[in-house]
Amino acid sequence: MIRDILDNVLNGKELGLEEAKTLLDAKRDEVYFLMHAANAVRERFCGNKIDLCSLINAKSGLCSEDCKFCAQSSRYKTGCEVYPLVSVEEMVKAAKKAKRIGAANFCIVISGGGPTESEFKKIKKAIARINKEVGISVDCSLGNLAIGMVKQLKELGIARYNHNLETSKNFYKNICTTHSYENRLNMVRMLKDVGLNPCCGGIIGLGESIEDRADLAFSLKELDVKCVPVNILNARKGTPLGNIEPLPPMEIIKTIAVFRLVLPRSVIKIAGGRESALRDMQAMAFLAGANGMIIGGYLTTKGRSAAEDLRMIRDLGFTT
Repeated sequence: MIRDILDNVLNGKELGLEEAKTLLDAKRDEVYFLMHAANAVRERFCGNKIDLCSLINAKSGLCSEDCKFCAQSSRYKTGCEVYPLVSVEEMVKAAKKAKRIGAANFCIVISGGGPTESEFKKIKKAIARINKEVGISVDCSLGNLAIGMVKQLKELGIARYNHNLETSKNFYKNICTTHSYENRLNMVRMLKDVGLNPCCGGIIGLGESIEDRADLAFSLKELDVKCVPVNILNARKGTPLGNIEPLPPMEIIKTIAVFRLVLPRSVIKIAGGRESALRDMQAMAFLAGANGMIIGGYLTTKGRSAAEDLRMIRDLGFTT
């Protein structure tokens, strides 16, 4: 059945939800056929170019939300570094570093439900300076915004706005109770209405089922998201998910491949947790359809060196 589904996809048939669930349940000897199909689809629709972005954790900790995976929630004792919004100069400096290490996009990320007016003004100043001085595409991840703020970001010319769905609608209540799944959907819809490109994905390894992963992929398809970060839970001590069993690497590879088949034209970006979760199998993610990566570290954890990531991309025959 797995090979029949993949043959149909390679012959141009759109993958259905139940078929995606079947593929996510593929046995180990079938995963390589799945990877081959996903890699072929990536080549057909996206070529061999890898989308690289880097970020700054511009405001860390003290978040009032209760997302069970997050080290920055004030509800949990995680030892997370806590600091207010950094200066404009620090954001510009980080953007210059991002360009220097090879990123095409630089994302300003803050903790919390959304910025205050004074924080938003400072972020806008940083974006304007980065646009003028650095020459790198700027993205933002600032939480929930009013439509007026979204329009201001659009006018400043930001490339993408990150707002993840995190997981499926059905599983979301197990992950967060302080804001709803519909709230997240509405934010993504607002971004699209204003004309901003949403960067929207989720986290796998939260304890969700195969069905939840397939449902997330199809929710992103329905929203027509063009940039999809796939994070893998890096369980942090002190959070409710601090002791959860990590996903096996091949389970992650299967998920990336199925996301590629569901979203053939999107950037499928391997993001937070890739180093610890995939270990020596990181390169396999790109042979399973991924065509994007965050480099230079994450919000509360360090990544490996950008030089190693760039060497891996070159070794695989990709360009940036």
